[in-house]
This record gives sequence, structure tokens and C-alpha cells, in this order.
Amino acid sequence: MKTEEKIRAQLAAQPIIIYMKGVPTNPQCGFSAKAVGILDATHIPYAYVNVLEAPFIREKLPKISHWPTYPQLFVNAELVGGCDIIEEMSNNGSLVPLLKSAAPKKAESANDALSATEVVQLVQQGIDDAKVIVDGEGCDLTITVVSSQFNDLPIVKKQQLVLATLKGPLASGKLHAVSVKAYTPDEWTGKQGASGLLQIQH
Repeated sequence: MKTEEKIRAQLAAQPIIIYMKGVPTNPQCGFSAKAVGILDATHIPYAYVNVLEAPFIREKLPKISHWPTYPQLFVNAELVGGCDIIEEMSNNGSLVPLLKSAAPKKAESANDALSATEVVQLVQQGIDDAKVIVDGEGCDLTITVVSSQFNDLPIVKKQQLVLATLKGPLASGKLHAVSVKAYTPDEWTGKQGASGLLQIQH
């Protein structure tokens, strides 16, 4: 099995998994220690991978997750973020509902899931100048947000700003497999080129 296939199999098999340096009982870096300390305090079970003992995973995962550092927390096979995001979500009360959403539960009907239009409206209610692209179906969505409110913010704060607008549906389980990409207008222009702006939904 190739390393990428192994990673995707781990993500598919474990509703909550953290890739860290060391193990929860003996973290090998301060960020991993803080992250698992927060997770342990929730008393919600999670899986872990010690990337120090899995060099191929340590090298490959950032290319899959587009997140360069460790630890990396995934819920329902979607990247939540690193230590800073875990801490922020713990502080604002959104972490436990997200983790609970990963627990096995009865299948929800498609009607229970938010539509792309509803997601766009929620984000724009919280970020008034946001331009939003929603890809995917049902609860499995990739949400791309472009806003001048992201200017001078680190990646962690950008994602946290977007996640805060979706706190309600994340808590209720109507959204749970969500990947967030946040850009300033200049970053978006540089990434997509002028023609890419035509793809933005208003």
C-alpha cells in the first residue's frame, strides 16, 4: 500500500485522528502536548499516529492536507487544523460539538443537510464582504471564502473566522465534513488569476 493510500485509509477508518510528534502519554513537542491535552480534556476517544515513527507519513501528509506543520487533527476525514485552531475552538466552545459529530449516529436524510446556498448565506452573515464558493454535496463540503477581513490574519485565524459563522450547523451535525479555504482578495487573485474571480458566488 502506498503511503498516500495508507493515510486515506486511516482517515476513513478513524472519525477523529491526530497526527502528532510522540504519543498522547509522551508528546515529543510542545504543540502536540497542548493539542492532546485539550483533546484528552473532552473525554472523547480519538486515534493518533506518531509521525516520528512514520517518516513516510510525516513527509507525505502535508502534501495531502496542505498543512505544513504538526500536529494535524482530522474529524470525519477533514482537516480541522493544528494546535492553534484546536485551542481556539476549545476556547469558543465549537470543538466538543465538532468532535461529537464524528461519533457514529443514525444516517441523516439529505433534507437535513444544509444546501450550498444556505452555507453561503451563513458565511456572508458573519463576514459581510465574503465571496463564497461551495463544492461538494450534503455534509461533505469544501468551502472557499475570499474576504478583505482576512487581511494580515494568519491561516489559523482566517479559518477560525469562517468556522465561527457555521457554529450552529456544526454543532447540530448538519455540517460535519467541512474543509475550509480562506483567502484575502489579493491572495485569491494571485492564486486564480483574473478569470478565477468569475467563479465566485455573490
